[in-house]
Amino acid sequence: MELVLTRKYFPKGTNGRLTFGTAIICYTIELPWWDNQRNISCIPEGDYVLAKRHSEKHGFHIIVKDVPGRDGILFHPANNALKELEGCIAPVSVLTGPGTGDSSRIACDKLNAHVFSAKHLREDVFLKIISDGGS
Repeated sequence: MELVLTRKYFPKGTNGRLTFGTAIICYTIELPWWDNQRNISCIPEGDYVLAKRHSEKHGFHIIVKDVPGRDGILFHPANNALKELEGCIAPVSVLTGPGTGDSSRIACDKLNAHVFSAKHLREDVFLKIISDGGS
């Protein structure tokens, strides 16, 4: 399974659309691009492997593997990138502005269901991050 995250960059955040084939799974918010700097930047465009992981803070969630120069990049709920993220990706149901969205927990549950069902079937899940070309 390959998910594609198509991004648009803004000074106050990065917005995205996460798709599987032609279907939109959810939208995403991230920090602005600051040269992949830890805790203040979104991660670089590229191809990644997604894995299922568990932690006390987030329960079962998705982690992005092998991010150059970074670790601990997760998909987890947040509605404001600048206030709630440190480099991770937050699924949202609707975008409300640059780096902001709404109903993140609902979107995160929807994304987790897609990825966890593929993992249950022992299917590898990949993430391709690209720019929409309009930035």
